[in-house]
Amino acid sequence: MPGKGSSDDADTRGVLIRADNGDVIAFDETGLILKLSDRVVDELRTRLGTAPAADPLDVLGDIDAWDLRQEGDWYRFTARIDDTPRGYQRRVEGGDIIAAAAGPLYGVLSLGGARRAGFNTGGPDFRHNVLAPGDHIGAVGLEGTDDAKPTDRLQAIPHATRDTLIADTLLGWRHTARQALPLFLTRTETDGTADVAALGDGRGYANFLSAADSLVAAAASLGKRPRVLAVGLDYGLEDVVSDSAALVRGLRALMARVERDFNQRGLHRPIFVATFESGTIEIDSHPVIAAHWELAWQHGAHDLVFSAPAYMFDIGRFGRPTDPARIRMAEMDAHAIAARLNREDWLCPLFLLAEYDGPRIRVTARALDDLVIDPADPFGAGPACGFSLAGTDAPVTITTVEVAADDPRALILTCDRTPTGAAAELRYAFGAVARGDDRPANRGAVRDGWSAASRTGGAALHRWAYPCALPLHPGAAS
Repeated sequence: MPGKGSSDDADTRGVLIRADNGDVIAFDETGLILKLSDRVVDELRTRLGTAPAADPLDVLGDIDAWDLRQEGDWYRFTARIDDTPRGYQRRVEGGDIIAAAAGPLYGVLSLGGARRAGFNTGGPDFRHNVLAPGDHIGAVGLEGTDDAKPTDRLQAIPHATRDTLIADTLLGWRHTARQALPLFLTRTETDGTADVAALGDGRGYANFLSAADSLVAAAASLGKRPRVLAVGLDYGLEDVVSDSAALVRGLRALMARVERDFNQRGLHRPIFVATFESGTIEIDSHPVIAAHWELAWQHGAHDLVFSAPAYMFDIGRFGRPTDPARIRMAEMDAHAIAARLNREDWLCPLFLLAEYDGPRIRVTARALDDLVIDPADPFGAGPACGFSLAGTDAPVTITTVEVAADDPRALILTCDRTPTGAAAELRYAFGAVARGDDRPANRGAVRDGWSAASRTGGAALHRWAYPCALPLHPGAAS
């Protein structure tokens, strides 16, 4: 055997690079030997998943957490924060704990006037799944007072906007069905624009797009796909300039602009969801009611759905919904969104044609189920069920309302005289007198057969008929 210091030993062992603190690259008969710094070794251990586990108490604070591991920029762990253990995550550098959820990062965004900026006290039930952009603004947005900047962070929400409640409702249904519970980003943006044509050029719209940018950035940070599930449009009574035709054009142009701007961000066309305006306690008519009626049956290529008429919700003096009403609005929105996601129609009864023959009027509706005249009359619409006549040659009173025997999606109205007049029109939930309660002056008692429970514990949710003002034509009413 070769002895110590032999030429064979020198050929198989040695140092190629040496630094002041020791050998950097050496070699022996098996190959190269690399001496790595402690920092590099720790990084390799982390990437390979062999690093010693950190103590959750040191990283997360005093919560009941275990199975802590670092994956890139995120800590992932299991914890019992709410009722049952589940997976959570938090950025390594800090921030709010959020759910470790499957599926895309969904967005529920909205744009409108000041009425949309309201919120209920207390956060969402699924507080680790329903989040806002991490810009310390919250879910309500800046209401047109400043510029919002995109962020890839997500934040817990201390209050519940209508958008937050929509996401919460959808998650509640999925939780009951034991389905996956994804993450939602919600944000409401509003401004004081007095003309629908200017809404898309205002600061509120710019901040609305910033929220969409935050959705895209946050999804990328999570390794998820961004998807805007729905965009709430809540603008109508705020417009003090436009007539109904201009409102129709303006709302269509706004939807087209949203779709274009979303496409530039790699986002699919959203479902647009709105409440069909019914006025307020003091406003019994407004051009937006006619505009919504036209858009309800002729919304073009946009996926627009009117989830419910506003008269079914309690409101305050300034036309804003009460806290229970905001929950019920969100529930109707969620039902409409779920239907569209399942490629099903969503429509409350929409009256399209009114014909009279003597003292009888036939009013025909487009509806998804048979019409019902609610015997309880929960909104106090009165014996005429919310119908009235205007523009007749002489005053006419509607004495009875019943479902047509030959068509369950049509009604027969009997009057005390023939409703003649060149400008005669049949109104439903339109042009009424204020009743002194907490609902719009306009209201009705006609719905279809659909119903669902509300988590408010109040009356069941129904698809009540939309308001309308139809020209009255001579025809066969019997």
